[in-house]
This record gives sequence, C-alpha cells and structure tokens, in this order.
Amino acid sequence: MAQTLVNRGLALVLSGGGARGAYQVGVLRLLAREFPEVIPDILTGVSAGGINAAFLAARQEPYPEKVEQLAQMWSDIRIDEVFRVDVRDLMSRTMRWGGRLVTGGKSPIPSKSFVDTTPLHKLLERVLEAEDGTLTGISKSLKEGWLRAIALTSSSYTTGQSITWLQAREDCSIPMWERPQRTSQICALHVDHVMASSALPFFFPAIEINGAWYGDGGIRLTAPLSPAIHLGATRLLAVTTRYARSHAEAQRPVISGYPPPAQVAGILFNAIFLDQFDGDALQLRQINRLLENRPESMRDGLRPIDLLVLRPSEDLGRLANAYEADLPKTFRFLTRGLGTKETRSNDMLSLVMFQPDYVKHLIEMGEKDARARLPEIGEFLSKP
Repeated sequence: MAQTLVNRGLALVLSGGGARGAYQVGVLRLLAREFPEVIPDILTGVSAGGINAAFLAARQEPYPEKVEQLAQMWSDIRIDEVFRVDVRDLMSRTMRWGGRLVTGGKSPIPSKSFVDTTPLHKLLERVLEAEDGTLTGISKSLKEGWLRAIALTSSSYTTGQSITWLQAREDCSIPMWERPQRTSQICALHVDHVMASSALPFFFPAIEINGAWYGDGGIRLTAPLSPAIHLGATRLLAVTTRYARSHAEAQRPVISGYPPPAQVAGILFNAIFLDQFDGDALQLRQINRLLENRPESMRDGLRPIDLLVLRPSEDLGRLANAYEADLPKTFRFLTRGLGTKETRSNDMLSLVMFQPDYVKHLIEMGEKDARARLPEIGEFLSKP
C-alpha cells in the first residue's frame, strides 16, 4: 500500500455515537476520493468510531477501496444484524428487567441488557475478517508499514477505569500511560475488544475480557484525543457525531411538559459520549496557543498538535424522528414506552437507529459536509 511522507503522524480520531457512526463513514468516503494518497498511520476510536477504526486497520484492500467497503457495510446494515428484535426475545428481556425491580434483584434469570447483540458479534467477525476472534489483519497492516498504531478504548465496569487497548508496530517505542482513572494496555486486538468499546450501557450487554467486564469506552474517557497524542500524532483529524447547536437552537425547548425517560437518557448519552470530545478539543487549542509563546526549551515536553474537527451540519437526533416509524414494530413499541414520541430531538433513539434509510442519509450528509470544507481540509492535510 502506497504511503507518502505527508501522512506520518496523521491520526484519525473517531468518536462514539452508535448508529450515528455512519456519518463518519460519509466523511471518510469523501476524503478517500479527494485525497486517495492521504492515509492516516494512527487510528483511534471509541464505540461506533472503534468499529470504523478497526475496519480500516484490519481490512487489506487499498485504502480508498476499503473505505468504500466500509460505506457499503453501513449502507446494507439492518437493525436485526446489530441486535435481536424478535418479539419473544424483546418481551422476555422486558419482563426480566421488570422482575428484577419488583423482586428486589432476586429475579431467577435477570436480564443483562435491553437487547441481545449476538448478531453484531457475528457481523464483526465477518467484516473484520477475524480468525478465532483475533483481528489478524491488523498485524498485517502493521507489518506493511502504513499503519503505525491503532487504539480502542473501553470502560471497565469491574474497576471503574477507562482502558485503552492498543496495537502498534514492533519498531515503535510507545510508552504506556497512566492517568487518573485512565490506563493503557498493549494487546492483540480481538472482536471482543471492539464489542466492548461499543457496548452502550444498559442497551447492550457488557463484554467479559480476561475476567473483567467492559462497556462503552465513552463512559470514562475524559480526554478522547489523548490516545492519538500518546501514540505520537502531530496532526489530529477528528470526526465527531455531535451537532453544534446555535445559541437560538439551544434555547428552544424540545419537549412539552415533564421530560420522558428517552429525553433524559439522550442528554445523559450526549454528556457521556460526546461533550468530553468538544471539551478536550477546546483544551488542546488553548494549550497550542500557550506553546506558541514559549520557546521549545520551556515547553516541559509538550508539543503543539494540529487539530481539525469535522461534525454534522444537522441535528442527528432531530433527524431520527423522521425514521422512527420504520423501526421493527415490537422494538418501536418498547422505545415509545420510554417517550421517544414526546421529544423533538431523539438523541437516544439515534444511537440505535440502524435503519438503512437513516444510515444512508447520514453517509450522504457526511460526504456533503466534508465537501463543503474541502479547501480547509486540503490545507490541513498538506501541512508537513
């Protein structure tokens, strides 16, 4: 795979967002078409972003081709390929959740999650071309030299820490890092690592790895840009799925009356998975400005990091309302019980809206938004 000097130190940082991860694929698709020679050698991701990063690292097609394959995977995805939506399973889980509440936690067969994600595990094993669960394609990419390192982050329910699993080239000297409630670990990445990083709390079941249980990486990751920086990145191309509302939009109510569970959950999910991303980007820019005014000898080992953040031009939660009626009947019935019809910005629902029409809309939006910023992106990618 051809690799040019300009790409060294370029990290692709992909945030979480469940089904909203399709937006990232639209951005990547446009970039692969317009800048086919630009291949990031550092990949980091969390949740849905972790799935996209793992796909790019594990597949062996030429980079533009594998991006097209990733877009095709998202375009073809159906909700029953992510989790079971049959009446029997959903109702059984609902009854067991209720049984746990009314029996004080003594229900004989408690449900671990709202849905069963066995279909997603099978899908990832296939599209990531895993061998006995191991993503062997990542080792091949590292040996080829175009990939320097990949990092996926998850949250340990067992210890409460944020864990970043990473796999890097043998000739790369990457020191492990320890921060308050954050740690890193070198390992050969498996499908279970990808599943753990994308296990939405309560909705998706936790994943057991080496005797500990893990869930979505966004829960405790207070510095989403840090894994890429620790891996040696000098430029960060970050794609978030969070829409930046204007002041007027932020002041506009999205519900009438008492907030239903879906509204509260949507706010919580945004706060957990996406707000930290914007806060970390702001802090990085502030540090860059401080470093500009200090000589290198007085920077205490810090270095300026170029950052470009790409984000949706529309509210993906509000957009989800237009596709809510197409969800499988039983699943739609249960989510409406949480109040998804009572809010005008369905952030919670957008995380699990694995509907082909919604997903394709997000991919098209990602392409359109990236095209609108093409001159800025081109200038960023051309920096030495």
